[in-house]
Amino acid sequence: MEIAQPRDLERYLSLAKRRHRELCRQKRIFNARNRIIGGDTDTWDAQVHDQKIKEATEKARHETFAAEMRQNDKITCILEGRERRDRKSLCKAINDFQQTFQKPETRREFDLSDPLALRKDLPARQSDNDIRNTVSGMQKFMGEDLNFHERKKFQEEQNREWSLQQQRERESARAHQRCAEDLYFKTRLQFDETAKHLQNLESATRKAVCAAVKEFNRNQATESVERKTREKKQEQEDDLAEISNLLRGDLLSENPQQAASSFGPHRVVPDRWKGMTREQLEQIRLVQKQQIQEKLEKTYGRSLYKSTH
Repeated sequence: MEIAQPRDLERYLSLAKRRHRELCRQKRIFNARNRIIGGDTDTWDAQVHDQKIKEATEKARHETFAAEMRQNDKITCILEGRERRDRKSLCKAINDFQQTFQKPETRREFDLSDPLALRKDLPARQSDNDIRNTVSGMQKFMGEDLNFHERKKFQEEQNREWSLQQQRERESARAHQRCAEDLYFKTRLQFDETAKHLQNLESATRKAVCAAVKEFNRNQATESVERKTREKKQEQEDDLAEISNLLRGDLLSENPQQAASSFGPHRVVPDRWKGMTREQLEQIRLVQKQQIQEKLEKTYGRSLYKSTH
């Protein structure tokens, strides 16, 4: 049974790492669905997520603007329709008023353009109130006509009618002005409500976008911290593994077996030899003592032999 040496374990560990890296590389290359040679999927996913958030924001903004434009078009159509109806009603009222109260016969200068003037012409004189009695005719003097009271009463009645007519016209104009002002105020209030609603929609959209961006940034920060933590932990593990390998290696442990030569047990490799072991030094000292003892014994024996002879 062979004993596993540290060198064999290190070789087996490096071989296992190479096999693992090769399997990972084959998994990346030969997987047709997820072939990502030279790519960063995390960054791609983050970019896709950012693009989706941006598209959703732009879409919400365009929809808001479209809703505002539709609302403005609708309000404009309603106001134009009301304006046309009011103008039509005003023109109709003016025509009715002219046909009722402003007939050609009621004009003061109608007699100058009356087509039936000759047929309506009267004799030279009929009464004192004849309008044809001029000053040069010496037929009627100022204040001496017979119909003075009737004429004065008619003039007062006519002035009263004119005054009432002017009052009615002023009241009608005021009523139309009040209606126009009420319509204007209502339209302004509706515009303000619409603007407020659109502002609220824009604010809500902005808040949603800010919340999404904040959540995305928080996730990015969390992922960055976790990635840095994993990298630091992996670096520490690699450092510990490297330190352990160095401490257990032949260099620092000064394993004498690494200096053994393949030419024989009595020879060593010079660039790997760490010196003699304690047993070898003790063996050399023991051999030296034996040699000294033998030398002493030979020297004493020779001296003793000479002295005896």
